[in-house]
Amino acid sequence: MRITKRAATVALLTAATVALTGCSAAGTSGGSGDGDAAACAPAEGKVELTFTSWIPGIEDVVDVWNEANPDIQVAVQTGPNGNGGTYANFFNQLEAGNAPDLGQIEYDALPNFRVQDGLVNLASCDGVMDAKADFVDWTWGQVSFNEDDAVYAIPQDSGPMAMFYRADLFEANGIAIPTTWEEYATAAEQVRATGAYITNFSQGDINQFAGLVWQAGGTWFGNDGDNWNVDLTGEESIKVADYWQDLIDRDLVSTVPAWTTEWDNAYNSSAAWTWNSAAWGANSIASGAPDTAGKWAVAESPQWEAGDEASGNWGGSSTAVFTGSEHPYEAAQFALWLNSSSESLTMLNEAANLYPAAKAGLELPVLKEGVEFYGDQPIYDVFAKASSEVSADFVWGPTMTQTYNDVSDGFKAAVSGNGTLADALTTGQTATVDALKAQSIPVKE
Repeated sequence: MRITKRAATVALLTAATVALTGCSAAGTSGGSGDGDAAACAPAEGKVELTFTSWIPGIEDVVDVWNEANPDIQVAVQTGPNGNGGTYANFFNQLEAGNAPDLGQIEYDALPNFRVQDGLVNLASCDGVMDAKADFVDWTWGQVSFNEDDAVYAIPQDSGPMAMFYRADLFEANGIAIPTTWEEYATAAEQVRATGAYITNFSQGDINQFAGLVWQAGGTWFGNDGDNWNVDLTGEESIKVADYWQDLIDRDLVSTVPAWTTEWDNAYNSSAAWTWNSAAWGANSIASGAPDTAGKWAVAESPQWEAGDEASGNWGGSSTAVFTGSEHPYEAAQFALWLNSSSESLTMLNEAANLYPAAKAGLELPVLKEGVEFYGDQPIYDVFAKASSEVSADFVWGPTMTQTYNDVSDGFKAAVSGNGTLADALTTGQTATVDALKAQSIPVKE
């Protein structure tokens, strides 16, 4: 969603130095870190919870809960997006023992909090495990780390990817809408012949690139319960890197910094025709390229093989309960309501364009309507299908800021002609392993 992407790409704060043991330690309400689900019984009497988020309009949503639940009152505090300072505050508060009961955490940040014993395992809280079927499968994998009897947050929103494209320009120039990445490269040649670019390759949005690797069937991290495995240079990652390197080498994509005036102008002036992005990107284009209203459409992501049905994900958040909360039961009930109630989900979409992780949320009337900016196309039908095609196997690591920064440095060099995208992944692989070792996080060589 634009509110988190404009200021900075999704990233997370790498912790300083803590003795860690793989992913086997889990937060509990008492901070014991023994991996068991928290004791989760209702409190006696009135409960007051604290909740930190950066979603615009979240106060209004919380007001609805508070009015309906006089015995479980939630005080909300808003701040910058996670990487803009909120994650740093969370870590400081956890160390000081005064973290809020609940906090908004993006999926790629969860492993960092997990290995630092910062999250309550909510599995024993009433209704939590039963809610698994209510959420898109892959989002549940993100908050459970695919462990049995473990839930470390409630999925909030997601970013299934699809292709935004200028329908008018493709039609006027007789260029077919690409359905495979091979066709996309051919279309890139045809678009370039008109003087424009088919898209912009971002030097800094490494999580967008990760989403493309995700779609290709790759994953960057794994954990066997004892050690982390780092695999930025796997077959799928290199395939994606080589594909985009070829387009860069042939000057078939632009490489301006994303989220800048120059980037907006390229789309607003018809200099760039497509963007492979997430559901929240609909608002980014509409606000950044207002002169093109009514000329855009959305199609499924190009596939690596004709007939495949695979999508990647870019972005998305969860609602977690922090270690030290005295009321995990009540906090879990609020988190479930916040992220599955049709009233809450509708308000969050209308106020902040959140794309729900709850299956029922994908059927909200507000997401079934045609969108004027996109020629009245009901674009969220495309994203609903894409959401069902995201693999649950992709795993984030516990030092993603370091990984993002190192790979981004390499990408910036590559677009300047110094090295390649594949070289950047190799450098990022080495740097990530070194970062894990520096924090005493067990890593498989």
